[in-house]
Amino acid sequence: MVTLADIESARKTIADSVFLSPCAYSETFSRLTGNRIYFKLENLQMTGSFKERGAANKLLSLTAEERARGVVTASAGNHAHTTAS
Repeated sequence: MVTLADIESARKTIADSVFLSPCAYSETFSRLTGNRIYFKLENLQMTGSFKERGAANKLLSLTAEERARGVVTASAGNHAHTTAS
């Protein structure tokens, strides 16, 4: 199970590698739901996706031995693009 500590650790790990994307308030969805709704603009990441966060965290968490062996991605989309970045 992913804990808050795991999330905070990942945030520190990727802080210098991933754009801190803004959250935009949505008047329309807030009105529709009766709540304050914000959208995280992950489309502003270099790869256009939130997937950059997970890939960066994993790659930056590899040991020297693991890095020396390299990585392989089985995705042809955003995840592969992120891993290659």
